[in-house]
Amino acid sequence: MAGRIEDYALIGDMQTAALVCRDGTVDWLCLPRFDSHAVFAGLLGTEEHGFWRLGPAHAADAKPPTASRRGYRGDSLILESEWDTPRGTVRVTDFMPPRDGAPQLIRIVEGVTGRVPMRSALRMRFSYGRVVPWVHKHEGRTVAVAGPDSVWFDTDTETYGKSLTTYSDFTVAPGDRIAFTISWQPSHKEPPPLPEPEASLEATEEFWHEWVEHCTYHGPYREAVIRSLITLKALTYAPTGGIVAAPTTSLPEDIGGVRNWDYRYTWLRDAAITLSSLLRTGYREEARAWREWLLRAVAGDPENLQIMYGIAGERELGEAELDWLPGYENSAPVRVGNGAAHQLQLDVYGEVTEALHLGHMTGLARSDYASLLQLKLIRYLEDHWQEPDEGIWEVRGPRRHFVHSKVMAWVAVDRTIKLIESGDADGPLERWKELRDDIHRDVCEKGYDKERNTFTQSYGSQELDASLLLIPQMGFLPPDDKRVIGTIEAIQRELSTADGFILRYPTEGDNEGVDGLPGDEGAFLACSFWMADDLAMIGRVDEARKLFEKLLDLRNDLGLLAEEWDPRLQRQVGNFPQAFSHVPLIDTALRLTASGAYGG
Repeated sequence: MAGRIEDYALIGDMQTAALVCRDGTVDWLCLPRFDSHAVFAGLLGTEEHGFWRLGPAHAADAKPPTASRRGYRGDSLILESEWDTPRGTVRVTDFMPPRDGAPQLIRIVEGVTGRVPMRSALRMRFSYGRVVPWVHKHEGRTVAVAGPDSVWFDTDTETYGKSLTTYSDFTVAPGDRIAFTISWQPSHKEPPPLPEPEASLEATEEFWHEWVEHCTYHGPYREAVIRSLITLKALTYAPTGGIVAAPTTSLPEDIGGVRNWDYRYTWLRDAAITLSSLLRTGYREEARAWREWLLRAVAGDPENLQIMYGIAGERELGEAELDWLPGYENSAPVRVGNGAAHQLQLDVYGEVTEALHLGHMTGLARSDYASLLQLKLIRYLEDHWQEPDEGIWEVRGPRRHFVHSKVMAWVAVDRTIKLIESGDADGPLERWKELRDDIHRDVCEKGYDKERNTFTQSYGSQELDASLLLIPQMGFLPPDDKRVIGTIEAIQRELSTADGFILRYPTEGDNEGVDGLPGDEGAFLACSFWMADDLAMIGRVDEARKLFEKLLDLRNDLGLLAEEWDPRLQRQVGNFPQAFSHVPLIDTALRLTASGAYGG
C-alpha cells in the first residue's frame, strides 16, 4: 500500500519527476517525460505495478522501516534520508541530475555509523504497471526492455533476480558510498553512457545553488518561498518551457471517490499564474521560455484557445481509464489524459493576458507576436464573452455564466487597453473601453446578490464560489468596495471549514452537484491563500497572517503541498505537489511582507 500523500518527497530533472516515500520507496516515475507512461506506478496500485525500494534490510513479513529524518540538501532538489537502526545509521541520497541526454535517477547509499545491512529491490513495470519487461544482462549492465523503452540499471554491488524483481543485498560501514542508477533510453538505440554518480551529484547541487541565487525575495517567509519556487522550477519542462500542473495523475480529491484527474499537462491558467510568481521573484528566463511555449502552442489557431496543452504544445489529450490499476487507496478510476482540454473556459483569456501584461511591465523583451496574439484573443472575446462556459473549476455539468469567467474577460480587455495606451500595440481603443465597461456593468448587475451583499458563483445562482476572492486582486473592484468586503465575509461564513480553510464551492455528497460529480472534496489550498490575500487587502492583516501561517503548517516536512486539505481526515489530498498551491503561497508571502504583516 502506498504511503500518505504527504509522506512523499519530490525529485526531478525539469523533464520528469519521481516521488520517494519515507521508507525509501520510489512509487511513481514516468520516463522520459512527465506525461510518459509510468515505470513505477505503485502509487496508484500495489507493488506489482512497479517500485524501487532502497533502505535497511527488514524481515519479509515486516513493513519497511521509515526514515528517522529526511530533508533536502540546502536549497536544492537533492533528497537526503537517514535511518537509525540497531546496527548503526545509514544515509540515502536521491536525486535526478538536470540533463540534455538520458534521464537518470541516482541513489547513493552512505554508511554513517556501525555496519548496516541494506537491500535494494527494483521492480520495473512498463505502461503503468501493465507490462513486465524483458530483463537481461548486456555487457555487465542490467537492462529492462519493453517495446520502444529500455531502462538500464547500474551499480557496483552484486545483483540477483527473484520473483521478477532485481535485488541487491549489501552492508555499509562508515565512509562507504555505493551508488545505484537507472537510466532511460529508446530501446533501439545504443546503451546510455555509464553514469558518474558523484560528479552528477556535485553538478546537480551546483545547478540548484546557482538557480536559487537569482531569487529577489529576502523576506521573513524566504524558506517557504524558496521551496515553492524550487518546486515550480521542477514542474517546468525544460526543453519547451511548458509547466505541468503536477507530476502525478489520479491522486484523489476525495479518498475512495471518483474525483481523480491527470494533471501532467500545461494548463494555461496554472502556467500563467506560475509565470507571474516567477517574474515577481526575479526569474525572467523562465517567463521568456513560457511565453515562447505559449506562442508555439496556440500558433495557427489562437481564437480557439484550449485551456490546456501537452508539455510540448500537443492539442489532443484524450482521456482514458486504466482499469488494471485499483487507484490510490482504492480511488478509482485511474485516468490518463484529460477530457477537459476542449472545454470553454473564458477566464483563461484573462489569465494569459495578465501574464503577458506582467511580463511587459517587468521588462521582459518585447515580442511583436505576443502583442498580436493578445489582440486576437480580445477580438475573440468581443464575440464570445456573453456565452456560458465551464468555468475555472472545469465543471462537467451544464455550462453557466460564471462570474469569475466574466471578471477575467474584463481583465483581458483591461490589460490589452493598457498595452495599446503604452504605445506597444494598435487597436480600437475606444471600442474596447466600451467593451470593458459593458462587461463590468454586466457582472455587477447579474452576478451580485444585493440582499446578501455578495457576488455569486454564476448569474442567477445562490451558490458562492471561492474564485470570487480574485475580484479585488485583479483590480475589478477596489478592496474597500462594500461588495468586495461583503463577498469576502460571505465566503468566510459559507465556504469555510472548522479550521478556517476555504472550499471551492458547495458539493452535494453522494448527489451530483454543480460540477456534475458525486462526492465531496477537501479545502482547496489556493482558495485559502486567496482568502489570506484578501484579508490583508481589506486591512485585516493580523487575521491574514494567522491564516497564512496555518496554511504553512499544512505543508509536509519537506515544505510540499498537494491540491487540497481534507479537514475530516486531517491529511493532504489531490495531485502532488501542486503548482496551483505553491504559486499563491508565494504571492501571499510577498503581499504580507510588503504590508509588514508578519510575526517574529
